Amino acid sequence: MKKILKPLISGIVIGALSLTINIDKNVLANDIANTCKYDSASKVNPDYSTMNCLLTETALRYNVPPEIVKAIAEGESGNWRHFDMNGKAIVTADNGIGIMQITNQAGYNQDRLKNDIVYNIRAGVETLDDMFKRKDLPSINSEERDILEHWYFAIMAYNGTKPVNSPFVQATGERNANAYQERILRIIEKLELIDLTELPFTREHFQYDSNSRENIKFSVMNYDFDLPLTKSKYFFKTNLKVNATTNVTVRTKPTTDSPSMGTLRKGEIVTITGPFEYEAVSTKKNHFVWYPVKRNDGTEGYVASSYLNYSASTPTTPTTPVGSIDVSKFADYKADQYWAEDFQWAVNKGLISGYPNVYNPATKKYENLLKPNTNLTENQMLSVLFRYFKSDELASTKPSSSWSADVNYQLASKYALPTLGGISTSKQVYAVKDITRGNFARILASMHYGKTVSQKEAIQFLRDFDLTTTKTDAEFKPNDSLTRAHAVAFFHRYEQIFNK
Repeated sequence: MKKILKPLISGIVIGALSLTINIDKNVLANDIANTCKYDSASKVNPDYSTMNCLLTETALRYNVPPEIVKAIAEGESGNWRHFDMNGKAIVTADNGIGIMQITNQAGYNQDRLKNDIVYNIRAGVETLDDMFKRKDLPSINSEERDILEHWYFAIMAYNGTKPVNSPFVQATGERNANAYQERILRIIEKLELIDLTELPFTREHFQYDSNSRENIKFSVMNYDFDLPLTKSKYFFKTNLKVNATTNVTVRTKPTTDSPSMGTLRKGEIVTITGPFEYEAVSTKKNHFVWYPVKRNDGTEGYVASSYLNYSASTPTTPTTPVGSIDVSKFADYKADQYWAEDFQWAVNKGLISGYPNVYNPATKKYENLLKPNTNLTENQMLSVLFRYFKSDELASTKPSSSWSADVNYQLASKYALPTLGGISTSKQVYAVKDITRGNFARILASMHYGKTVSQKEAIQFLRDFDLTTTKTDAEFKPNDSLTRAHAVAFFHRYEQIFNK
């Protein structure tokens, strides 16, 4: 049974960018080998439990989700193999070396890539980390490093941003299930036993010539998805309360071969009592790890990381009754800001919610945030709009496609709102772009009057009813992006004027 050594991970902070800057890489490699009790001089593939440890520990040192590193190793080498039966490193026809199939070997010692598994894994993780930092690839939301879906384009780039890896087949418009990143994400789902969210890209976002080997051209460089995304399961801390994602057996040891201590029911809250451990049966291949937990009745045992979630301690939806949520508990709440009372009202009315357990650059901690200055996309604004005006209809309307914004744009079309985005493929790209204050004014005023109005008429509407204190159209700044704070302030004023 292998346990994480606490001194080696005590300095790991999600979102930190300086985990190993001052650490000699050879010392780091020796630490990882020692942690996993692996002889780096051996020329045989380690057992599954040891390989799980080597991949996981290296990923953690570079602040990369281990789920992704292990899935790439699986996809590249098949069955986590580095050496062949003769003790020689596996080298493919395109000169990919070893378990991580390192093809871009500049800066690395080729002999060590072949003979040292830890060195090979490190090269792969460094490459993946470099891909995540690239500025010529699209970013997703705030690029939190512990959100698995945020690594979509870094995974693509690990294999190459060539047409073969386009999320869509240009000729048919179908989702490209054979794209490298799609295959890696399916490995995560299958072997980590977790469900990931399919990101709602559109065909027009990826331009390429199917007869060329040129890289894909990305027409959207930043995506802001208002979707439930997946946090890595490797950062639960001791004493953290988590819950079970399904009915799952508690084991006496970190393996399914050990006796049962009972069954956790879906949603049951347990407490993490220590660092995770690797599979006790070294010949069993698991991508996941095991956490020691304690139930409310005092029973202690082990649960696979796949079946635990943060939602018990940091719920993604309010668990307190509507009207009793104290937004001052959010780390970025400021009572002296114009939006303070507006957010209190909007959050309790269910129009908008905070971001639970996300990285706060200001404090370098994971906290609950309101993010008042974050811009809203047109689709996100429509969600708020219909929650306010048509909450029942929003809940009962069935989507006509798999596109995540489908229902919002069905309703926008029904009420003839002057949106830039729409259900047609050519318009879907505008749904994820920031909405301007001017376009917001048009949509709000059009919803109010039941007819489409011009931007000038809309701003005058806001002025006539004291929804804005600006005196001129230029002062209103119609071309500026609409922030979350702007949105809740406008809706709160609308409520105070028209519904009271």
